[in-house]
Amino acid sequence: MKPYAIASPDPLLSAAIQHKIDRKTKPRGALGRLEGLAHQIALLQQTLEPELRQPHIVVFAGDHGAARAGVSAYPQDVTWQMVENFLAGGAAINVFTRQLGLDLTVVDAGVNHDFGKRPGLIDAKIAPGTANYIEEPAMSAAQRDAALERGRGVAHALADNGCNCIGLGEMGIGNTASASLLTHCLVGAEHDAELYTVTGRGTGLDDPGLFRKRSMLAQALQRGGRPHDPLEVLVQYGGLEIAMMAGAILGAAERRMLVLVDGFIVTSAVLVAHALAPAVLSCCVFAHRSQEPGHRVQLDFLQAEPLMELDLRLGEGTGAALAFPLVQAAVNFINEMASFESAGVSDQARRPG
Repeated sequence: MKPYAIASPDPLLSAAIQHKIDRKTKPRGALGRLEGLAHQIALLQQTLEPELRQPHIVVFAGDHGAARAGVSAYPQDVTWQMVENFLAGGAAINVFTRQLGLDLTVVDAGVNHDFGKRPGLIDAKIAPGTANYIEEPAMSAAQRDAALERGRGVAHALADNGCNCIGLGEMGIGNTASASLLTHCLVGAEHDAELYTVTGRGTGLDDPGLFRKRSMLAQALQRGGRPHDPLEVLVQYGGLEIAMMAGAILGAAERRMLVLVDGFIVTSAVLVAHALAPAVLSCCVFAHRSQEPGHRVQLDFLQAEPLMELDLRLGEGTGAALAFPLVQAAVNFINEMASFESAGVSDQARRPG
């Protein structure tokens, strides 16, 4: 696995970016979080005139061996059936990307199904799903490294074609369980990342189902322990789509691409990427805070404030797509809004006489 060449943006331009934002025709700070978002994007791109080129949503799909053991409310076949739905244009993410004019690509990281060559699908399959981590490690080190490298390659290929903004989504029955285990292992105890705290209902488990899910994850931990090395955590409990997303985040950061992060499962991939290269956070915009209880724990650990809170829990990159208009608005105002000087507007507050 080649080392990642990732550095935080040069801060020398920060003051000039902030000056440009402050001189727009508005009270200082009046655009709230959009101002910080504009600053982040401009600093990432190292320019006073940032732009979003060929924005793209990429959905990574993979199956989980533990799904057959009952950690999800849905059968494993739903993974490949939903990939077919994506390719047919019928899922929520298709509706939102069409509405917003975003390109959409699906990546088969490890689905237990043969799709053949299809438009809009990248075949990056490592294996037909992971092993059941309750009984054995989810993947081998070689599979993990291949998944990371193929995710990196997906991001680099998009960048080579002119894309500088990528939104990440996922599909994989059982992947909230994997994300819970990754969060439990990679987030410090001071952030209350105990298994019970970070394990939610996923696709809609009832109370007995949630109890069973937590019990099964506790069994997995008895087998594999609580490693803190992100590479070992992926081997023990990861999903191929999660590992590939982590590689895509790292690859995007290498190319200074803006990364729109969806919910709980994508953020578990950010945890892995962050543990390997903390500077990736300068590229990440966290789209929303999901209903999964572990997502709040992840965001607190990463000191990340999401743009929205809409009680989403669908995945597929839907939150990343819905956040895109806010990202575009931040870029547009810094580029197109008049300054006090250009508009001939006084910026002097009236003083009591």
